[in-house]
Amino acid sequence: MAPNNQGHFDLAVIGAGIVGLAHALAAARRGKRVVVIDRDAAANGASIRNFGFVTVTGQQAGQCWERAMRSREVWAEVASAAGIAIEHQGLLVAARRPEARRVLESFASTAMGRDCRLLEPAQASEFVPTLRHDQIAGALYSPHELRVESRIAIPRLAAWLEAAHGVTFLRSTFVRSAEPPAIETSSGTVHAESAVVCPGHDFLALFPQRIAAYGLTTCKLHMMRVAPAAPAPRLGAAVMSDLGMVRYLGYAELPEAEALKQRLADEQSAHLQHGVHLIAVQSADGSLVVGDSHHYGETPDPFAPTTVDDLILDEFDAVLDLPGRTVVERWTGTYASASDRLMLIDRPSDSVRLVIVTSGTGASTAFAIGEEVIADLYGKLE
Repeated sequence: MAPNNQGHFDLAVIGAGIVGLAHALAAARRGKRVVVIDRDAAANGASIRNFGFVTVTGQQAGQCWERAMRSREVWAEVASAAGIAIEHQGLLVAARRPEARRVLESFASTAMGRDCRLLEPAQASEFVPTLRHDQIAGALYSPHELRVESRIAIPRLAAWLEAAHGVTFLRSTFVRSAEPPAIETSSGTVHAESAVVCPGHDFLALFPQRIAAYGLTTCKLHMMRVAPAAPAPRLGAAVMSDLGMVRYLGYAELPEAEALKQRLADEQSAHLQHGVHLIAVQSADGSLVVGDSHHYGETPDPFAPTTVDDLILDEFDAVLDLPGRTVVERWTGTYASASDRLMLIDRPSDSVRLVIVTSGTGASTAFAIGEEVIADLYGKLE
């Protein structure tokens, strides 16, 4: 759809990833006329190159965890309305070492762990039948998490916003400047009273000097789809393990995590060097989406060495028993990252907000962030 120079919108959202769509939803629910503008013809970035794993448990205590809880609620609301299947719910964090179990015990005693359950190994296998329960020291089960198929969910969410909420989408359109009421694009001028810019890891197209002040970098990750050799029992939850406990701040910032960090440094230094930890989630066809790794740089290279994938699969095989499994698909993803923040909201002007999630938690926190930013622009609802 081409811009109509005679049309006017209340809000222009620049970027049609999950962060942009979350802002479009929050504004549309207030009755605002919304246009979403994106340079790609279809969803192609970090929002579809991920697990589709709406993660609550393990997010940093405080605002990030609260945003994840709220975003999980919104996902549950919109999934049914938008025809997005919830592939499975919950999370099982398997502790391979006594040190990891102590981290989980500590987490379970916090407010964030209130609704979670500590499990003995045999109990854990009731949730995940393919778990190597004889190789773990225990587990934590969380009921909060949701899993969707990102490559399906994001297009369906956009289509639902258009059909049910009247959101206009301008695809294959590059935005040259965002100075409301004029949004200058490669296809002409879009008129909007306000704008929310959600550029992902594009730090140069709009407001480059403001973005540069935050010292952001880009993270590259490896992921793959693993197929069982024969039909296997379905996962009753997403699966994580010890390596995730030193990356997810809800665990890693607990005092008990220090002993686990030291043991992992001694026993799995290569995994830590490449930022590897395990997340395994399941798709409708029985295959598993497995990852991931973390490499940082201003412009990460496009290459995906199998040595990194092998480290991911090494952890996968240590936790899950899937004989004869094969890798049927591999890909990389990139997202904005920062060492000192999980996200940023910048105010280039009274009518413009710049929003970047800098921690790979877009699917898990974007809906709450969108509500906050729209409330900032238009005032809190009574």
